[in-house]
Amino acid sequence: MKAYFISGLGADKKAFYKLKLPEGYEPVYLDWLTPNKGETLKEYAIRFSELIKEEEDFILIGLSLGGMIAAEIAHLKCPRKVILLSSISVSDEMPWYFRFAGKIGVQKAIPVSVYKNITILNAFMGGANKADRAMLLSFVKQTDPLFIRWAVDAILGWNQQEPLNDIVHIHGNKDRLLPIRYTHANHVIKDGRHLMVLNKAGEINKVLQEVLPAY
Repeated sequence: MKAYFISGLGADKKAFYKLKLPEGYEPVYLDWLTPNKGETLKEYAIRFSELIKEEEDFILIGLSLGGMIAAEIAHLKCPRKVILLSSISVSDEMPWYFRFAGKIGVQKAIPVSVYKNITILNAFMGGANKADRAMLLSFVKQTDPLFIRWAVDAILGWNQQEPLNDIVHIHGNKDRLLPIRYTHANHVIKDGRHLMVLNKAGEINKVLQEVLPAY
């Protein structure tokens, strides 16, 4: 079975390098598309969903922003399972202060360089080791500033009220970017932060083994 991975903002497939799926799953790492000007998250997800082949069964695994995209795709296609990592499945799970900032357009007045610095701070908040920190910093440096600008606007303006059935939502109880108290996570990683996919991969892998049947 295909397992489509969608990474977080400013990241690529290397963010998932510590994850291990049960036997029978074929990982497919999807690259970001260039967003169209003014494109909403939902509109982007419609285009992004064209990368997924429906000729065979598949699951979706999304990290942070990638989880939001995965949630949107799940409303368009029929994955066997949706797994969210450090993410949210509906816009109401977003912290109120992010939604408020989006309504008044605060993000439009902030230079992209500030977002890049915030991304760096988030990288170090995750408690990653030296090698992982170097990888995360490389993500930040290579990310297109225009993509960052689009993504922040799209996230803050996201409107998806319809919950998904039977999702696997894995979240850290110390996530500072998307605090767990606003979410409906059903698998909690103790001391997990937003980048727990790196330093809490062992615990996440245990959950994946539990929720995904072997093929």
